[in-house]
Amino acid sequence: MKISVIIVNYNVQHFLEQCLQSVFKALQDIDGDVWVVDNNSVDGSVEMVKEKFPRVKLIASKENLGFSRGNNLAIKKSRGEYILLLNPDTLVEEDTFEKVLKFMDKNLQAGGLGVKMVDGKGNFLPESKRSLPTPSVAFYKIFGLSNLFPKSKRFGKYHCGHLNKNETHEIEILSGAFMLMRKSALDEVGLLDEDFFMYGEDIDLSYRLVKGGYKNYYFSETRIIHYKGESTKKSSVNYVFVFYNAMIIFAKKHFSSKNATTFSFLIKIAIYFR
Repeated sequence: MKISVIIVNYNVQHFLEQCLQSVFKALQDIDGDVWVVDNNSVDGSVEMVKEKFPRVKLIASKENLGFSRGNNLAIKKSRGEYILLLNPDTLVEEDTFEKVLKFMDKNLQAGGLGVKMVDGKGNFLPESKRSLPTPSVAFYKIFGLSNLFPKSKRFGKYHCGHLNKNETHEIEILSGAFMLMRKSALDEVGLLDEDFFMYGEDIDLSYRLVKGGYKNYYFSETRIIHYKGESTKKSSVNYVFVFYNAMIIFAKKHFSSKNATTFSFLIKIAIYFR
């Protein structure tokens, strides 16, 4: 099997239905399967999948497992040469899978790949391409220098603002909204770290792919729509704490003690200002 598409869903039935329709159109001429892990939704998502998408391999959890545990459940059961982690609030183009798989087949050092993402109004989403959030990169982001100098290779590094969004580039960090990975690479570097409940796990796994000797790419020749943040209210205090605390977990795991302490201090300042 060429590709296994894995979608973790939590109470976004309407978006999930649209997402699955686009996924099956893109899989028409490709040997692939589709997994939906539902995190105990109460909006009828499970019933909708059973009724409208009988080909989906459905895992209906009785608890909210979070992003990492949910994806890992399906990854362990999947058989695809490639694994795609896909958000339910996304739409892929009909030739998206064909193009990205062709690129990965040609670039054997590629461990992971992300694509150009736009929001519902067609605006480019800068998180389509990201750098490792080192303390300096995080500092420029948290204190607004990345917004003041978005094209700067130094100050705008968080979102790789110096890289042309219409060209394919090697990058460090992929977005969990669309994260295509070579299964053999995952077998080497491991699955998603379940210490991350939501947010940060994509940064952690991207970084482990790079440390494992693989390359990650931003692929500009196809795009997806990402109705950003439909599963969470990003303005909520809870979101701010969950997101920034995930960054602290990442720093403690991968940075030196001194850098992790500096990073944690910056994050706590950011939480205060937010």
